[in-house]
This record gives sequence, C-alpha cells and structure tokens, in this order.
Amino acid sequence: MTDVKKVVLAYSGGLDTSVILRWLIDTYRCEVIAFCADLGQGEELGPIAEKAEKVGASKVMIEDVREEFVRDFVFPMLRANAFYEGGYLLGTSIARPLIAKRQVEIARREGADAVSHGATGKGNDQVRFELTYYALDPHLRVIAPWRLWDMRSRSDLIAYAETHGIPVPVTKEKPYSTDRNLFHISYEGGILEDPWREPYEDMFVLTVSPERAPDTPEYVEIEYEAGDPVAVNGERLSPAALLGRLNVLGGRHGIGRLDVVENRYVGMKSRGVYETPGGTILHVAHRAIESLTLDREVMHLRDSLIPRYAEMIYYGYWFAPEREMLQAAIDEAQKQVSGTVRLKLYKGNVIVAGRKSTYSLYNPEVVTFEAGGDYRQADAEGFIRLNALRLRLRALTRR
Repeated sequence: MTDVKKVVLAYSGGLDTSVILRWLIDTYRCEVIAFCADLGQGEELGPIAEKAEKVGASKVMIEDVREEFVRDFVFPMLRANAFYEGGYLLGTSIARPLIAKRQVEIARREGADAVSHGATGKGNDQVRFELTYYALDPHLRVIAPWRLWDMRSRSDLIAYAETHGIPVPVTKEKPYSTDRNLFHISYEGGILEDPWREPYEDMFVLTVSPERAPDTPEYVEIEYEAGDPVAVNGERLSPAALLGRLNVLGGRHGIGRLDVVENRYVGMKSRGVYETPGGTILHVAHRAIESLTLDREVMHLRDSLIPRYAEMIYYGYWFAPEREMLQAAIDEAQKQVSGTVRLKLYKGNVIVAGRKSTYSLYNPEVVTFEAGGDYRQADAEGFIRLNALRLRLRALTRR
C-alpha cells in the first residue's frame, strides 16, 4: 500500500474521520490533506483545524462554499421541484457532489493521487462521493476505509482512537447521528432505527414544534427571476443569505419537519428525520409562481420526470449526462418563471396567499364567469365530441 503518496480526505472532525485520518497515515505511510467544506454547519467547524493537525494532517483546508452550494446545487434542484419518495427534499444528497468536486480540485492542485471519505459500506453517501470522483477524475485512486479495515463498530473506533492518542470528545453520545448544512439537518440511526418511536422534541435544532409556534401567522413575499428566488420581502439577497433568512422564518413557525422511511440505493430501507424550513418554503413558493407562468404541457412533462430527476440526485448521479440533459430542459422552461409569491406561515404550514407575474399566462378575461373574453363556449361541443369518439365507439361495440 506504499504506492499512495498523498490523500485528500473529506474531513468532518468527528470520531469516524479522525480515526480514518490516522488510519490512512499508518496504513499507507502517506501524507493526508484534511478538507472540510463549510456548507453552513455553524459552530461545528470551530475546532476542526486543531483536531486534524493533532491527528497528523499535513494540511487542513476549510473552505466556505455556502454560496456555491446554494447557487449551483440547491437552486437548480429547486427549479426542478425535486423530492424523493415521501417528500424528502434531498438536503444530504445534494451536498455530497460539491464536497467530492472540491476534493478532486484540491487533489489536482496539491498533486494528490488519492481521495477518501468516511461513508460506511451500508449507506448512500459512498456511492455519491465515488460516482463524483470517477466522473470528474477517473485517474484518482479512491480509498473507502469502512470497506477495507477490520473495525465494525463505534466501540472499535473509540478503542483505536484511545490506542493512537486521537482526541475523542468526552461528551454524552447522541442517540442518533446528524448531518447539517445550510439547506437542512438530517437525523438517523440510534433510537430512530425503530420506525414506531417518535423523535425526541429536544432533538430538533432549526424548528420549533408546530404546537409551540406563534398563534399569529406571518406573511412573507418571495420574488423570483428565471426560476430562482432573488428577494425576500423586497430585499435582494445572495443565494446563501436568502436561504438563511427563510430558515429563520420557517423555523420559528415549525415548518419543514419530515419523518420518512426511505429506500436507499444499496437496497435497504432506512428511517430518516429531516428539518428543511427554508427549503420547504421555497418548494411551495416555486410551485406557486410556476402555476401562473408555466405552460400546461411543459409543466406536466416536467412533473412526470421529477421522480427520475430526484433519483439521480439521491443515487449520486449529479455529474451524469442524463442529469445534465434534464437540467438543461428544466432550465429552458424556467426562463419566464418570474414574479412574486406571497405566503402565509402558520404552525407548520406554508399557505399560498397570492402570486403575480408580468409573464402570467392567467387571463381573467378568458377565465371569467362573466360575459366576454376571447372564448366561445359553443366551441367546447366539438372539442368534447372529438375527445369522446373512442369512448362512444367502445360503448357501441360492447352493445
């Protein structure tokens, strides 16, 4: 294993990646660059550099990629109205290709010959990371320690850490695992492995419970340009700042909680609990502005492709040609999805209260129940008879 000289590790600062960092050094006798993408984890990033250096990283890189994350990954996904199975808005899934992309770029710049991650052999993340590595640089070697070493449990990792002097936080272990970025927080494992068991209320970070949310609704207006949100209540904001603002608004009204049992790509079912306050607001708002501006057949065709598009993200095919092709079609359809949506936030609900657009296809003169408009009701008779022809013929043959 001495053929590996330098590895770029996706490093989070937790037990798993700290052990992996040391294990890579000891196993391959190589240099390890610890890379951490700032996706909006907040205070979790504070001690990361010091931790990685203590364990033996030759270099620690913490990069703020929040704007890129929202602009180039979250917003394109929201333009497609993507959700997986029971409504999962893909918060973890959409972050992995960006982390892996930056690893590949760092590997090229630093002359590394391998990349590594801390995903286990049971989950989706191993696929998402590695499909991106191979799509962007097939010459890089991929090291997945969880599929190589003989450690099989958290206890094994703790024992390894103690043996090798790796600092392990002396704190009460959470009875579940979490993953946080600017778009969401996910919770899984531990007590959540029992799908009958309700999550603890104190588990949630971004949202209050709907029962404890304010008794008075709050209105918010979101402005869209070409399918992307650009302003909240008249204030133009950068993509990351806009999502952060909506996270706060949605969080205080208990918006964006989801509890699902989903189908992992590797074949098993898993239970996940998610908080996506800002993303939930944007999902509803985008649908509302599309209802005014998107042609019926374009909308129906796009909607028929949402499950497939969502699978591409969930499975890890962000940099695959089929996702890029479908994205181009979606973005073409979004050119006139512009306007303003007014929403009412109330006790876990996002309620559309109004929408307007200069590109609106809604014509009150045509749709009105009053007289007038460029529509002759008598024309409907021929339309109905032609569409009923096959039904009439079928009925006649049955007689």
